[in-house]
Amino acid sequence: MTTTTKNDARTTLVIGGTGKTGRRVVERLRARDPRHVRVGSRSGAPPFDWEDSRTWEPALQGVGSVYVTYYPDLAFPGAADRIGAFAKLAVARGASRLVLLSGRGEEGAVVSEDALKASGADWTVVRASFFNQNFDEGFFLDAVLSGELALPTGQAVEAFVDADDIADVAVAALTDPRHIGRTYEVSGPRLLGFADVARELSRATGRTVRYVPVGKDEYRAALAEHGLPEDFADLFESVLDGRNAHLVQGVEEALGRPPKDFADFAREAAARGVWDV
Repeated sequence: MTTTTKNDARTTLVIGGTGKTGRRVVERLRARDPRHVRVGSRSGAPPFDWEDSRTWEPALQGVGSVYVTYYPDLAFPGAADRIGAFAKLAVARGASRLVLLSGRGEEGAVVSEDALKASGADWTVVRASFFNQNFDEGFFLDAVLSGELALPTGQAVEAFVDADDIADVAVAALTDPRHIGRTYEVSGPRLLGFADVARELSRATGRTVRYVPVGKDEYRAALAEHGLPEDFADLFESVLDGRNAHLVQGVEEALGRPPKDFADFAREAAARGVWDV
């Protein structure tokens, strides 16, 4: 692993720069230096597409560091091969620092982490599980608006982490060499079941949001109906089997402050009117 800082003043490529964490990373980096931030997305200039390796090299021109996110998930088939190939190309083209958003408690994601590390980059890994923003920016938004969270999660608990905290950790890792070679597992400050989440959302919105446990097959059918990858049902089962049912201190370790609580997130999102119906 190299520790050179010669590329620190070059452009940072933010893959998934229009997504939940990527958008926030872009905002923070542009506040520091608006000239040296590039959004890596299919609509970017130049475009970036994980499925088309021909787009990778143009997106890497003049880049010294990269925030790496992968959709739909690092544990999905083919992810590790793409991550490894991209990381090797990035280092060969002068991007010495790579910060990877990974999955907490996902053995499959570790294979992708190892592929990135094998590139010889100055790496940092940020492992997270369910985001607070899953409830107001996409995946669970329609369910919250309908007043019913129908999920195959049983009585599982999760330490939901805020995307703003993830972005703050990622930016610190991209800009401060003290984070090179570190793996940060990040979470919120308390464990919540999905029934607890429904209660917090009900308090924040002033209307009833219910949690309804459903079976995996029923949920798989619902995913297919909405055009979403059915493998998400398996991912729920694998990461909500108790492996993440404990708090971790990555936010405190990286930033020296506590993470945001889900109740604070819910109040702020409700005040923006995102759940108004």
